[in-house]
Amino acid sequence: MKLLRHAKKSSNMGYVMLLSDMLYSSIRYNIAFIDYFDFKFFNLNKDQRSEYMGAGSQYEFQLKMNPKKYRRVLSNKIEFLKKFSDVSGRKWATKEMLQADDQLASILLNNHAGKIVLKNANGQAGRQVEIFDTLNVTKPELVKRMEEKKYTLAEEYVMQHDQLKLLSPSGLNTVRIVTQFHNNEIIILAARLRITVNSQTDNLSTGNIAAHIDLATGRIAGPGIYVDTTKPDVYKHPVTGAELIGFQLPYWEECKAMVTKAALRISENRSIGWDVAITNNGPVLIEGNHNWHYFIWQAPEKRGYKKSVLKYLD
Repeated sequence: MKLLRHAKKSSNMGYVMLLSDMLYSSIRYNIAFIDYFDFKFFNLNKDQRSEYMGAGSQYEFQLKMNPKKYRRVLSNKIEFLKKFSDVSGRKWATKEMLQADDQLASILLNNHAGKIVLKNANGQAGRQVEIFDTLNVTKPELVKRMEEKKYTLAEEYVMQHDQLKLLSPSGLNTVRIVTQFHNNEIIILAARLRITVNSQTDNLSTGNIAAHIDLATGRIAGPGIYVDTTKPDVYKHPVTGAELIGFQLPYWEECKAMVTKAALRISENRSIGWDVAITNNGPVLIEGNHNWHYFIWQAPEKRGYKKSVLKYLD
């Protein structure tokens, strides 16, 4: 009801008309009901609506771009770390590896960050992730924690670049960079900085914000937005007060070069959303997503990109 009330207040339509238009739009534009509110279809004309990629179009596109038989390297975090160990920038171990290797367990428990990240290897969208403090923790205690919470992977915590700490120190702020393999080359379609707001993880579902990154310069080129689209745009970080627009990502050219090389390594998956962390020593890969989300791609710029992506369908 919150979204419906907001739509009614923001448009000239009543509840009945809004619901009718939402149903029509879901069929006409192949979108989910939530897309109608997220992209503010109630304020768009038919030409503007046709520009947006919604849940249906995105699913069909990604199914063709990233066939299910090739997705495991992206959907399973352990397989991903094996494939990209040279650019992951962190130590990691499965529960079985920890149990068998005291030295590896000691390295993880005594890392300079003083914490590790516990995950389910098949988890999605930040679910089943815990930032775990390692002070005075023993190997048996760590293994017990993983067993209790059904975690299958422990990773060294990545320490982000000092400039990103100044922007938001509460958690790791990562860049989502979307690549497209086409005609034997990699095209970078978009980049968005996910910025933590009093959160240890940067997923938008936990109240964080995302901002559009200019591909040429690596600077934030617009205000931050929440996944709750009833909230206003963000021009200064809600906690640190740092200005968002104009913020320069460190090592931007290196970020683009890294994801380009990574995408070529698994080009059987043609459209990938890479999560990149930037450290004082350069960028590292956190993970790749075969099902990168269309919201973070379109909402920060308040425009649709469906036509610019569907042209890559054979």
